[in-house]
Amino acid sequence: MDFVASRLVTAEQLRPLIPFCGLLDSHLNEALDHCQTQLLCAGDRLFSKGQFDPYHYFLLSGEMHCSDQDEGPDVVRAQDSLEALWDQQPRPGNAKAAGDCVVVAIERERLDKLLTWSQVAEYLLVDLAAQRDLDEDAAWVEEILRSNLFLKMPPTNVQGIFQKLTSRWVSAGEVVIRQGELGDCCYFLKEGQARVTRHHSDDEGGTEHLADVGVGRCFGEDALLQETVRNATVTMLTDGVLQVLQKHDFLRLLQQPKVPELPFTAFSKRLLDDLTIIDVRTEGEYASGHFDRAVNIPLNLLRLKSRLLPKGKPCLVFCSTGRRSRAATFLLGQLGIDAESLRDGVFAMDKSTVDRWTDDEYVLKNGQVLPGQPSGTINTR
Repeated sequence: MDFVASRLVTAEQLRPLIPFCGLLDSHLNEALDHCQTQLLCAGDRLFSKGQFDPYHYFLLSGEMHCSDQDEGPDVVRAQDSLEALWDQQPRPGNAKAAGDCVVVAIERERLDKLLTWSQVAEYLLVDLAAQRDLDEDAAWVEEILRSNLFLKMPPTNVQGIFQKLTSRWVSAGEVVIRQGELGDCCYFLKEGQARVTRHHSDDEGGTEHLADVGVGRCFGEDALLQETVRNATVTMLTDGVLQVLQKHDFLRLLQQPKVPELPFTAFSKRLLDDLTIIDVRTEGEYASGHFDRAVNIPLNLLRLKSRLLPKGKPCLVFCSTGRRSRAATFLLGQLGIDAESLRDGVFAMDKSTVDRWTDDEYVLKNGQVLPGQPSGTINTR
């Protein structure tokens, strides 16, 4: 089936879906920009059993027949479906439209990156609120954390940005960046306003007004990422304060920090008995199925709930792909907690390992792992 324009879908329609519900508003809008819509008629096939593809598919309206060919088709109704349809790779069955349907698709890799960045940003916002000595800088730092400026940078490195910044006072009319020059740094606008323009050297010539930028915005990073000259000019409209990040610091912060990882092939019951198992996915993802004795501490709540972890007991952290669990392992390490990440996450596991999942919920109380109330059957569709 062909994709059509994403703007047939709104942020309000995505917000209840799992795991879109775990995104900050700015990151949800970024996800929306990369969603694609499929309009299906009765009998149209969405995917086939055994198929590999790079997408999550979400049913927004209509009904879908899902069948593994061994049994009759299950009917999945949009009003009852908050998760991606039969999301394993390869696809465990066929999905066909039972009638007219609207399906939203988004690349798994893109959504996973957005989810990781968004939830680490929430973690850091909590951490920021606890640091009263940063009150003066809190507003613009919060603006940066809530933005999507650094999706190319590992989210765990964002704290390093603020440690490397230096201040520069600028005046109205001052040219901060000039089109065509080599870039040796990027800038964060802490106070004031600036104008972005581009000069055209074609027959028409002239200068194009691209945008006016305010507090919390970053500019100049494209030339550093692409190792090229500045593609626009930035001029201050008012007096202001810039925070400057030098090129060598910027490039160093693009590198993924290394954390301890455990391959799923090393799993054993004895090993699991010796660890506190932490599922850092969203509450909705956790309710769909998780390891026996795994406690749910979503990545964005890790700063608040890490104090509940048993003292002196190592942790194994997991998520869907390993991206969020690596971030969580790094952040736990900063808190002095011994942790390692499940390499590649549950999506990389074979069926025999996935079959060990359970529908029992577990909670943390006074540092002890205790059984909670059953969450119902595991939803694999």
